Amino acid sequence: MAAFPTNEGDSFSSSTQEWDYDVFLSFRGEDTRHGFTGHLYQALCDKGFKTFIDNEDLQRGEEISAELINAIKSSMISIIIFSQNYASSTWCLEELTEIIECKKNGQRVLPVFYKVDPSEVRRHKGSFGSALTTHEKKFENNREKVLRWRAALCEAGGLSGWHIEDGFPEYQFIQGIIREVSSTKLNRTKLYVAKYPVGVDSRAEVVENLLDIKSNDVRVVGIHGLGGIGKTTTAKAVYNRVADQFEGSSFLMNVRENSGTDCSIIKLQEQLLFEILGIKEVKLHNTSRGINVIKESLSSKKILLILDDVDKLGQVENFLGKCDWLANGSRVIITTRDRHVLTTLEIDHLIYKVVHLDRHEALQLFSKCAFKKDKPEADYLQLTNQFISYANGLPLALQIIGSDLHGRNIRQWESELEKYKSIPNKDIQKILKVSFEGLDKNEQDIFLDIACFFKGLSKNYVMDILAACNLYPDSGIPKLIDKCLIRVQFDMLLKDGVLDMHDLLQQMGREIVQQESNEPGKRTRLWRYDDALEVLTENTGSDEIRGIMLCSHKPTTVTLAAKAFKRMRNLKFLIVHNVHICNELKYLPNGLRFLDLPNYPFPLPSNFCPHKKLVTLNMPRSCIRLEKLFKQEFQFQNLKSINLSGCESITKLPNLCAPNLEKLDLSFCKNLVEFHESIGFLDNLQHLDLRFCEKFQNLPSHLTWTSLYDHDFSDCPSLEFFSSKDYYSWPLGEVTKINGLCAYRCKNVVDLEDIIDKLPPTEILYIYTGKSKIWYDSPYDQGSQAFLDLSNVQNLDLSNVGNLIELDFLMKSDYFPVLKHLFLNEINIIIIPESITKFTRLETLSITCCKYLREISRLPRSIESVLILNSHSLHPQSSNRLFSKFGESWQPRRNRFDIERYQVILLGSEIPKWFNHQSVGNYISFWIHPYPPKIFCCVVFKPESNEPSYIDLQVSVKLNGIQLCDSSPAGIECPME
Repeated sequence: MAAFPTNEGDSFSSSTQEWDYDVFLSFRGEDTRHGFTGHLYQALCDKGFKTFIDNEDLQRGEEISAELINAIKSSMISIIIFSQNYASSTWCLEELTEIIECKKNGQRVLPVFYKVDPSEVRRHKGSFGSALTTHEKKFENNREKVLRWRAALCEAGGLSGWHIEDGFPEYQFIQGIIREVSSTKLNRTKLYVAKYPVGVDSRAEVVENLLDIKSNDVRVVGIHGLGGIGKTTTAKAVYNRVADQFEGSSFLMNVRENSGTDCSIIKLQEQLLFEILGIKEVKLHNTSRGINVIKESLSSKKILLILDDVDKLGQVENFLGKCDWLANGSRVIITTRDRHVLTTLEIDHLIYKVVHLDRHEALQLFSKCAFKKDKPEADYLQLTNQFISYANGLPLALQIIGSDLHGRNIRQWESELEKYKSIPNKDIQKILKVSFEGLDKNEQDIFLDIACFFKGLSKNYVMDILAACNLYPDSGIPKLIDKCLIRVQFDMLLKDGVLDMHDLLQQMGREIVQQESNEPGKRTRLWRYDDALEVLTENTGSDEIRGIMLCSHKPTTVTLAAKAFKRMRNLKFLIVHNVHICNELKYLPNGLRFLDLPNYPFPLPSNFCPHKKLVTLNMPRSCIRLEKLFKQEFQFQNLKSINLSGCESITKLPNLCAPNLEKLDLSFCKNLVEFHESIGFLDNLQHLDLRFCEKFQNLPSHLTWTSLYDHDFSDCPSLEFFSSKDYYSWPLGEVTKINGLCAYRCKNVVDLEDIIDKLPPTEILYIYTGKSKIWYDSPYDQGSQAFLDLSNVQNLDLSNVGNLIELDFLMKSDYFPVLKHLFLNEINIIIIPESITKFTRLETLSITCCKYLREISRLPRSIESVLILNSHSLHPQSSNRLFSKFGESWQPRRNRFDIERYQVILLGSEIPKWFNHQSVGNYISFWIHPYPPKIFCCVVFKPESNEPSYIDLQVSVKLNGIQLCDSSPAGIECPME
């Protein structure tokens, strides 16, 4: 595995800077010590500010002492009181020079112009000009010193401060100074981030990049993620890094929790004004007034505002209104569990989703909590890994569990691990449950159904089922995604998005159901095998139950109560896996939406009429009698999917009366002979699987499958519609869109060229028909001039075409313009020609068991994945050229974090020498230049046994602790030599 190193410093957030003094006072003693400066010093001390003022008896010379320099450097704020004789003191000017130098390092400098005009200080006029002239004569041999004084006076004279003239009450100015010092101290005081802020700095750096502090625009940045993932922690770290670059800053914690009433909102508004302006006395009587006061008071200041844990747009508006008044350079950070809040603000490009801790970070955080060190003790390593897997990268869980296990012995650890699997930690659940409690009833039901039954299933598949339950998934599922309660991940095998959620969220959802009742029969959902079996064998079900999953880890035979489902009139989901029911059920609820009952050896109950609600019927390898279920008087309007694979009792598919059917799987129905003519009129049918239907002979004479996307007739030796006598009346003629046609080992297939000419526009073309010849020349039928439209073909499979020895015929300019995936397995080609580069959109190339292949000339720039296995004749130069040419296609994108990923799999036993970073094991780290280069990762592995096997290979790339990309696990065949 290749990865970028994480600097050890990334494991700890920036530490709080310790100041010896809040304020350093620089002044001319003879002018103001016993007047204004004395009063200011006393007021500061009375307010609790630690203030440095030099001793009146301090021995003075030409140079200020090291003690004074240290006092200046260790002060948060310096207040300079410019008075008539300030510049006449070289001591004061040396102090000033040191203060201006400290200003460059972030010290706050506040000037007070006491009865002198700021312009005299800045332009060296009046008493300041006279004093400097005197100093120039005195230090004519050290003019650089006087030049430094002049520069310091010029800079300090241009700073914003207070101008006190004769006749003005000095106490009012002192109050203003106190407020500014108070506000500055609040802004400069670092926030406590975390006891063990592992990985926080790397995440804060990403947010800081989004803030782009140097730009002068107004910017709102969102931090989004699951509860307990570290949103607030990241925001605190960002605050500590950048707050001192603003004129004022405020961090409002727990906005959601503290916005329940007008009074609580007003308190937050007052807190905001106090933290930025230092004004305690402001009393706001209503939220509307508060919004306007905030706007009027802060519109001229460059501010940093962090609103933590927001869950509604109105909570942002309570402080910022329309966000249209913020001064240039201001920044707002919003942390939320709900992405929709951020998208409503139209800041999609400025949202950071906090990522889970990777394995290394999780191990470090857990070890710090459980062992008070970076690594676990050797005896605890295996258990540590199990707890880390349970927490699944969630910092909250790692901290709580690790701290709870600290100081306990191995036996106690083992007991806790088993307990956590069945009884979740209440502190973790409390945090995670906040998002759930913010959902409406429909959304809660969707979440609980997914947590209990549908995690890992196709999103579209589940949405059809939930829609039939009147749960409105089109709006509900996007809301769950926005709130980080579920996610959709693309599954390469299903070629579809599947629903997923964090393991602890699933456990939280199931625990919510578990708490509904101590009696399983009175809960809404049953997924635990023991609970479901108890209800079904003891007949203790009730109307409360809406779903049952009876799934065993090992094959099990059970006897259920014959009328176990009689009381479950609201049952919507029945899922049975790896359980053989050995008695006939006498009743099933008619309201079932999802029936997953494989291997059921009996007919369905005669009184079972699910036609009004049923969406999915999964009964593979069962003894279903279709004519009993699909009666002519019933219309299955909601039925979308039927899986009857391996049902040997089916000889003819009857009229299904299911006009909205999309998927029909009849594979391995070895006694199936024909379809009812009505099947040809299923206009919404998209997927048809007839593999290994050995006796199947004919499709309906007329087809209107206008939605058909792919179908598979592999190993249907009796299928006659491909025979030459039926060729010119081929029933697929009215099919307008085919994603894929597979006719592997169909004995009655005519020459493939003729078949292709009959195809409608297609996206996937499978041409592996065994003995058939492959077409070489024009795709025109010379007799009818019918044209084969190849403009939409994205997937082309030429596997197993035994007489195919060259590919040039594919390379004509008008062939396959959008081809993405090319499969050339088990064919006799000798060379992959350079003309393959004409496929400018090709992403995947698979070449396996091509025993004569010797050369690969070039690959198109678009290529992303190449698989070459068991092609032993391939010249070594081609392998090396494959890597080097592969790299030429890489072009850096504008977004430096948008990583191109490529995959090449070759048969070999060593890493090529030109890989300049090599290691043994599953981890490698190395330093890189400021911008990510091309990265090739070569992994050499071999199976553990002499038998053919598969491995899952996944590559993760990190840069300074930031997860740049995580490849999907690749299942790789490990063939025998």
